[in-house]
Amino acid sequence: MQIRTRDTEGQNPLYLPQAKVYDGSCALGPGILLARDTLPSATEIRIEILRGGRTEFSGTPTLAAMKREQKELVSYLYRECSFPAGCLLMTGTGIVPPDSFTLMGGDEVLIEIDGIGRLRDMVGV
Repeated sequence: MQIRTRDTEGQNPLYLPQAKVYDGSCALGPGILLARDTLPSATEIRIEILRGGRTEFSGTPTLAAMKREQKELVSYLYRECSFPAGCLLMTGTGIVPPDSFTLMGGDEVLIEIDGIGRLRDMVGV
């Protein structure tokens, strides 16, 4: 029986973090943008999931779709914790595929953000 991360997330919203902690579930790269200012709210995030070379899912939101401003998220992060060596705040893409969709081994995930770059990640088999 295959347990899908969607099954874990659906049981209770508090389980969302547990659905994101599998081996290989966090890809970073091809680089990290270090900047004093946040990206403009019109910045697009493009995602495409390929299965067998065909587009299985795609979406293109902008940063304006985020519920909280980037600076507000950072203020919460540093409110109770210190990170002398720095940290990464991961907000996700804001793109939610339909409930019937789940990633499968061999899927290729492409995420591109103007001014940062393009991440290409293969889902483990």
